[in-house]
Amino acid sequence: MTDTTYEVVLERHFDAPVEMVYQAFVDPDQIAQWFGPLAFHVPRDTVTIDARPGGAWHMTMVGNDDPGWKAPITSTLVEVVENQLLVGYEIAQDFPNMADGTKMTLTLEFLPDGDGTLLKLRQGPFPEQMREMSETGWSQSLFKLDALLATPAKFRAPSTVEAS
Repeated sequence: MTDTTYEVVLERHFDAPVEMVYQAFVDPDQIAQWFGPLAFHVPRDTVTIDARPGGAWHMTMVGNDDPGWKAPITSTLVEVVENQLLVGYEIAQDFPNMADGTKMTLTLEFLPDGDGTLLKLRQGPFPEQMREMSETGWSQSLFKLDALLATPAKFRAPSTVEAS
């Protein structure tokens, strides 16, 4: 067995202002609409977000084809700079191929990029077996976020219109 670990590093440009992209990460109504890979959803009633240092990000991903398959996510936020930075960590519990107690860090940077936003994401460490799963999950989630951000305000759920 090897102790080699990996990080997922992604960058994604969004054609939306920094404030709008940041809000999509800290507003429970919005995150419930886009978070999770394509085969999963996040029920709104499972989401609570306290966007401050010492606060937390809680939600549960549920399988679309098997609602009995659930993956709770609980991250503690350690650094929050509104419209700029979110840093948190999650302690692994019952993750495949990962020792319980492993601390995984997530850093999200929101940077102005022309008329839009550059999101820089870094998460890890992961064992090699989880790296591809995490990259795919985040890529698909960010695809869903891009679709939400591109939706005209008049067609969004009422709770997301206020943020645009």
